[in-house]
Amino acid sequence: MKTYNRYTEGFKEQALVKVYNRTNDQTIEMVANELNINVTTLKDWMRQSKKASNKTASPTSKRPKDWRPEERLAALQQSYGLLGDDLNTWCRERGVFTHQLEQWKIDFCSHVDIRESREEAQTLRALKVENQSLERELLRKDKALAEAAALLVLQKKFRALLGGEVE
Repeated sequence: MKTYNRYTEGFKEQALVKVYNRTNDQTIEMVANELNINVTTLKDWMRQSKKASNKTASPTSKRPKDWRPEERLAALQQSYGLLGDDLNTWCRERGVFTHQLEQWKIDFCSHVDIRESREEAQTLRALKVENQSLERELLRKDKALAEAAALLVLQKKFRALLGGEVE
């Protein structure tokens, strides 16, 4: 007779947080192996979590890097003033870590004006285009110089063969 593992809700919650917060190079299968659970079990939990989150509309189904700036700001406002276990509980419920909240805070505090960053990006693009055209022009001139040098060498050899006569 086969025995089935029963997992606690806390374990399921932590597993889902780990899956939703994984890095780009980490697959669901890798997380499942790390937690020593079956991949299909983990995927079932993800499906159930998605259905439940659609009903409650909580942001736990998204990875923190997928949160929009408005959601991040709201999270910072809601978590402001929470310390210790209260902050950890709040983070666990929403699927974020305290270090991510700190990074979001730093990002908001050091945020450069969007117009300035767009202007910088446009300037950078223009400089890249100009750099490429200058590199193409330099390559063309290098080829022309090499061709002129080759013609001069051939002209000298031709004169030497004819004994110094010039036509």
